[in-house]
Amino acid sequence: MYAVFRTGGRQYRVGVGDEVDVERLPHEVDDTIQFDDVLLVANGDSTVVGQPQVEGASVTATVIAQYRAKKIFVFKYRQRTNYRRRRGHRQYYTRLRIDDISV
Repeated sequence: MYAVFRTGGRQYRVGVGDEVDVERLPHEVDDTIQFDDVLLVANGDSTVVGQPQVEGASVTATVIAQYRAKKIFVFKYRQRTNYRRRRGHRQYYTRLRIDDISV
């Protein structure tokens, strides 16, 4: 059984027991979160596709960690003008463990 749910403007395909990294959510470690924005639920050969959401479906997850990703560098350069800019960015993430998918 798996489901597709939406959070933070992105969609994630998850099954029970999976761990997924989503954009930072304002919850503490070991908190339980319920996502009601479920777009698709599949169980074996039966699939329910929402229009746009599956009515009554939810995905329950537990927060495992709050962390920041590896630093990436953005380098801007224009030739022959002595223009160089170097900036770094570290994205905040929340790691979730999927506990239950209910329809």
